[in-house]
Amino acid sequence: MRRALSRREALRTLGAAGLAAGLAGSVAGCSSPFTDLRLSIATGGTQGVYYALGGALADAWQQHLELAMRPHVLSTAGSVQNLALFAGGQADVAFSQVDAAADRLTRTAPDDPRSSRALARIYDDVVHVVVHGDSRFTRLADLRGARVSVGAPDSGVTVIAQRLLTVAGLVPERDLQPAQLGINESVAAMQGGSIDAFFWSGGLPTTGVSELGATLPIRLLDLDDVLPAMRAMYPVYSSGTVPAASYGIPVPVITMLVRNFLLVPAAMPDDVAEALVSALFAEQPRLAAASAAALTIDSRAAIGTQPVPLHPGAERFYRSTKSI
Repeated sequence: MRRALSRREALRTLGAAGLAAGLAGSVAGCSSPFTDLRLSIATGGTQGVYYALGGALADAWQQHLELAMRPHVLSTAGSVQNLALFAGGQADVAFSQVDAAADRLTRTAPDDPRSSRALARIYDDVVHVVVHGDSRFTRLADLRGARVSVGAPDSGVTVIAQRLLTVAGLVPERDLQPAQLGINESVAAMQGGSIDAFFWSGGLPTTGVSELGATLPIRLLDLDDVLPAMRAMYPVYSSGTVPAASYGIPVPVITMLVRNFLLVPAAMPDDVAEALVSALFAEQPRLAAASAAALTIDSRAAIGTQPVPLHPGAERFYRSTKSI
């Protein structure tokens, strides 16, 4: 069994990411043991939910942990890039979809100090396949020959788009005119008429999609016909519904749900991880003000991070609240 890292070892291992400074503060007798803690949070595109929640979390953590410096919020392409930044020590906290996190976990040695551990399952992403309201497209197979953004490079959206299109019998490079755009660029491209559809995986509602729907009529493709095969191949996904009136759509749409996690390194000291989770729940109203997706954050649902293990510090918090 792997022994726990000592505080001295954690300092050495995570010093590049700035956690060492936070631990030094406790030795110096600061008013808060975390005053000098430095954190970077890998989020997503600026019109997405990850970025909105990352900013709210940075404020919450600075206030509750009495940090001298607000955590740095990184705008990224999404889950895949977040995990790469995380593995390289350039981010201390990462937002990630369950599929990307599960894939990374299989490629990381269990005793690697930067192996992923979860603070919480925070909310479920809703897969969006956005098309113009007047288009001929009604299901994924109809996208053959269309100009389609399949997500930014190194994003979790691209992982999902590739899998869904394969199940629908489409090969992006052969059957589509593919583009690799993030949420900001996809919205702009659809407004400008240079793409016919785009994939997105984000909380409901996603700011960029809402703003797009306010400027032109849009629809979301129903994924009911591909979900059984998709879930058989990838059990980490589940089915869900986008309610009528979301983004101005007239009827409910069946789609796919993807769990989202907040991840930290295995070597993060337990008291730091516990403090981060405690502030997350104490400041849920602040998070919900940043994005309605945070309304679903619940301490009992938050422990559902399989296959990524909970960080021991997070587990300690959930036991204290009898969520476990």
